[in-house]
Amino acid sequence: MTDEGTADAGAIGPQVAGSGLADVVAIVTGAAHGIGRAIAVTLAASGASVVGCDIEREGLAETEAALARTGGPTGLTVALDTTDPEAVTAAVDRVARTAGPVGLLVNSAGGVGGQTMRPVDEVDPAAWRHLVAINLDGTFHCVRAVVPHMRRRGGGAIVNISSGAGRTFSLTGIQAYAAAKAGVIGLTRQLAKELGPAGIRVNCVAPGFVRSNPTTERQWEAMGPAGQSALLEAIALRRLGRAEEIASAVRFLLSNDAAYITGQTIGVDGGNIMLG
Repeated sequence: MTDEGTADAGAIGPQVAGSGLADVVAIVTGAAHGIGRAIAVTLAASGASVVGCDIEREGLAETEAALARTGGPTGLTVALDTTDPEAVTAAVDRVARTAGPVGLLVNSAGGVGGQTMRPVDEVDPAAWRHLVAINLDGTFHCVRAVVPHMRRRGGGAIVNISSGAGRTFSLTGIQAYAAAKAGVIGLTRQLAKELGPAGIRVNCVAPGFVRSNPTTERQWEAMGPAGQSALLEAIALRRLGRAEEIASAVRFLLSNDAAYITGQTIGVDGGNIMLG
């Protein structure tokens, strides 16, 4: 029992030391480029032992080099298809054996898979399933694999990356992407309720539009000058965000500074949506 307003260190578990990130093993998916890479590098620079995962091997090599430049304790990368549940479980178990107990997970893998806007009645079911698999199913598989390790460790923190599309609609009109990212937000709330008693916090970051990889560059160009101007006018800060700004929000939610925050979706969008 604790008096109201008195910190209960036991409730926070093994994250009670400074920011709670130093030497903690962190798995970051989607780490080969863009926001995922920025998150991996930011956590490594904060002292976490980062393992970056992605299906894109070439980008992972660049991420591993970036991790090394931070001087963090460990900067490893693993080629991984997060839509394959058996591969995910095997990879997480291997990380736990070699790097130590997994305390942090960031589910950043996802994207539009090269798809563009099509009327809903022309969307191929296989295309729908692919986007749900890489954005929502992959998140589930990774959480499912990591949670037993966090339970044994005595706690941990998870951040799922959704999108402004999951809170309102897809700027590029991709139905499956909007639905899957909304699913990530719903899954975050459910997991926070379930895992809270085990000392595992689960939160979500919903970025606004960020030009962080070849796909987002193509989307930006496809908007044309009028569309670009309209998007900027809808953002309170009148500019696009940077991948590093998304990473900073993730670092906060993983840190001990956010020890009493769980089940939340934080919009990092320059004031574009303002849903609170």
